[in-house]
Amino acid sequence: MGKLFKKLKKLIPEYGVMPLLIAVTLNFSVYGGARVIAGNWKHHNIQGELDGMIPFLPFTVVIYLGCYLFWIVNYILIARRGKREVCQFFSADFLSRLICFAIYLLYPTTNVRPAVEPEGIWNQLMIFLYTIDAADNLFPSIHCLVSWFCFAGLRGESRIPRWYKAASCVMAVMVCISTLTTKQHVIVDVAGGVALAELCLWIGKRPKVWKTYEKLLDEIDGKLLLEGGGA
Repeated sequence: MGKLFKKLKKLIPEYGVMPLLIAVTLNFSVYGGARVIAGNWKHHNIQGELDGMIPFLPFTVVIYLGCYLFWIVNYILIARRGKREVCQFFSADFLSRLICFAIYLLYPTTNVRPAVEPEGIWNQLMIFLYTIDAADNLFPSIHCLVSWFCFAGLRGESRIPRWYKAASCVMAVMVCISTLTTKQHVIVDVAGGVALAELCLWIGKRPKVWKTYEKLLDEIDGKLLLEGGGA
């Protein structure tokens, strides 16, 4: 952890390192934790008629899986913003995962995936994806949530070129589409992910929210300094 912390500090300001680490840890904890707790519970299929009209396009799995690089780059760029903006964004990110966790437990959802023949590289990748990612934790879509955060978290940053902001918007939309064309999610999941991102970003800008998050970070940093000094 110490080596990772030092590497991150070379890329982003010190105040942005801990929020980034918390975001990654919480994301995996929420997704995996909800699956462990509610994996065997009754899941609701909220697939609608419009979802059945969307074609299954296996090649779009490249976008679905490739977006992780998009997430890494943009979250690092967001963590390089001013401390206030960093606290506002990552408090929103933190809140969104808590809401996702609650929904995954209170109303677990699933969908019906198509049968995929094992011919061709795209089909093979789809089979691999279906194997490692069960049809749960669907509403709201974290894929869409995080991708929209990647765009919205930079749209107010004057130091980011307009072309990159536009490219981030396009990428976020493409990811949302890929969740539908890979049949990983349904339309309601996508809408829920985007709406939750915007709602949490709005809440995160409230002074009481982001300042509380900032205080939490200061307390964590203080404890880490004490532990480091004691060592």
